[in-house]
Amino acid sequence: MKKVFLSALLVNLLAACATQQPKVAVEEAKPAAVVEAPTAEAAKPAPVSESAAPAPAPVAPVAVDPLNDPNSTLAKRSVYYPFDVYVVQDSDKPTVQAHAGYLSTHANRKVRLEGNCDERGSNEYNLGLGQRRADGVKKMLLVGGAKESQIVTVSYGEEKPKATGHNEAAWAQNRRTDLNYNN
Repeated sequence: MKKVFLSALLVNLLAACATQQPKVAVEEAKPAAVVEAPTAEAAKPAPVSESAAPAPAPVAPVAVDPLNDPNSTLAKRSVYYPFDVYVVQDSDKPTVQAHAGYLSTHANRKVRLEGNCDERGSNEYNLGLGQRRADGVKKMLLVGGAKESQIVTVSYGEEKPKATGHNEAAWAQNRRTDLNYNN
C-alpha cells in the first residue's frame, strides 16, 4: 500500500511542477456598438515573443575621469630630461599641456610635482636641480590655465630613483618630474 501511495504522490508532484504553455487569446471581431466590461482575463498582458521584443534602451556612457583612462594623454605622469637639464623637452610638452588643460577644467584637483635626478652630482646640487625641474613644469601648467593653489612642488633629488642601475638607461629614467594627483 505504501508503494502505491508514494507512486501516486510522485506522479502528482511531477504533474504540479510541469510548466504550461501560455494560451494565446484570439479576439473575435465585435461590432463597434457593443461595449463589454473588461474581464480579469482581458486585463492580463499578452505574451510577447522573443523576436518581437523591443530593443533595449541605449545606455548613456558613464563619464570616466580622463585622469584614470589609460588611453588618455593624461596617463603619462612623468616628464623626462637629458643630463643636467631642467627645461621641459619638446617631446613632453604635449603631456604637460594636457595636464594643464585638465587642471584648468577640474578646479578641485591638486597635483604634486616631484623633481628627481640621477645619482650623479652632489646631494645639494641634485636637490636644486630637481626643484628647478618641478618649477619648470609648474610654470607650464600655470601658463596652460592651472591655478597656483592646485600645484605643490617638491624635490627629491636622487633619493627616489625609478631604476636602480648605474648606467645611462637607469639614469635616464631617474631624471624626471612626476605628476602625482591628490584625491
